[in-house]
Amino acid sequence: MADIEALKADLAGMKIEDNPAIVKQKSRDFFWYSPVLKRQLEHVTADLVVTPSSEAELIEVMKACHRHKVPVTTRGAGTGNYGQAMPLTGGAVLNLAELNRVVEVKRGAVVAEAGAIMYEMDEQTRGSSGQELRLHPSTYRTATIGGFIAGGSGGVGSIRWGGLRDLGNIVRLKVVTMEAEPRVLEMTGEDIHKVSHAYGTNGVITEVEMPLTLAQDWVDVIVGFDAFMDAARFADQIGNADGLLLKELAAIADPLPHDYFLRHKKFIPSGQNVVALMVAESSLLALKSMIGRSGGTMLYSSDEASDADLKSLPPVYELAWNHTTLRGLRVDPTITYLQVLYPYPDHLARVETMNRMFGDEVPAHLEFVRFDGKITCFGLPIVRFTTEDRLEEIMRLHEENGCPIFNAHRYTLEEGGMKQTDEVQLAFKRDADPDGLLNPGKMIAWEDPDFDFRTGGTFLFPGLQ
Repeated sequence: MADIEALKADLAGMKIEDNPAIVKQKSRDFFWYSPVLKRQLEHVTADLVVTPSSEAELIEVMKACHRHKVPVTTRGAGTGNYGQAMPLTGGAVLNLAELNRVVEVKRGAVVAEAGAIMYEMDEQTRGSSGQELRLHPSTYRTATIGGFIAGGSGGVGSIRWGGLRDLGNIVRLKVVTMEAEPRVLEMTGEDIHKVSHAYGTNGVITEVEMPLTLAQDWVDVIVGFDAFMDAARFADQIGNADGLLLKELAAIADPLPHDYFLRHKKFIPSGQNVVALMVAESSLLALKSMIGRSGGTMLYSSDEASDADLKSLPPVYELAWNHTTLRGLRVDPTITYLQVLYPYPDHLARVETMNRMFGDEVPAHLEFVRFDGKITCFGLPIVRFTTEDRLEEIMRLHEENGCPIFNAHRYTLEEGGMKQTDEVQLAFKRDADPDGLLNPGKMIAWEDPDFDFRTGGTFLFPGLQ
């Protein structure tokens, strides 16, 4: 039985917050993107928030929580979308905001504490060595590097570098276990998969080493097309152009750009489907040549923008990935979204099939990425939400047409995409968190080993039933 008062006594002198309003705010992420998760998780809150200022303090927190059987849910900036960082059984939220140092910048890599903000990491690495991170989410200016690794999968940069699952995109992790005497483990190579994208269910990431690449002067470009499939085909073409250096590449269907991208609206006429991208300045002339052959129209290029526009406009990466949905929710709070894979080599044909099937009920949003060495696209289409039953039907129809769904309307690891037990992560949890105190409710294989994924049923953690 968790003893919160005894825990507070043990942690006297550390930074602890138990004001219910603040604790609830720190117990939430962007779960409300999903009407399903909003219904299920709206009430979730921890009992307190603990903010260690060093790895040594964090280890003391872990010891005390283990001693008093208090569940621990680790939190970065709370920018995830699936309830990953929400404490389903209460207990302590472990806030890593103060473990935010950049420890070392070297040729080809950066070492940082897990709470370091990714934008601030790049400010340091660019300034000191002319290097930048390979990958970051659209929440780059607020997201932490540890949260990205524990809850993310890829993002801006994936058109060149693939995803976090690809060996080489994380060099090393330092992880603290949840035991009476916590161990500090260093993980490299295949071992990284034990804790990456595990929602903090089997260890607390305290330090990371990430690869760097040469920093570029990136130019934001928006290209308009009258027909969405013309935009999709153009994005696929330039994604496969070996001589172009790109960092972001998205195709977004009408009416989303004109309706949702409010500060860019003066550049985007009604009826335009767009390709939004980041291109290295050295590749800009080649890109313009390809635009000229495509039938598209250059609507915006940051290298030609006025100083006033450059100050007021968000960067293109904040029009893409999950920011597309976020901008839509600010205009129409009834919408939601999907996460879809369109497998290579038939990705464009599958996109066209789904676009024809759903039309304006599910306006398309494609993110072009390198996946298993091939250029294909993920979908983050907008859904004009009506009922949960219809949402489930839309996802089922995608899967029946060969477009796997990574379910953004579930809070567990397995239902988000794997649809099966990750035996490696489960085995590591047994070793690193034998009492199951880390982020309870998020790993089905731990909570219900007999759960049958083949039924298509939804796992509901007992504490939420």
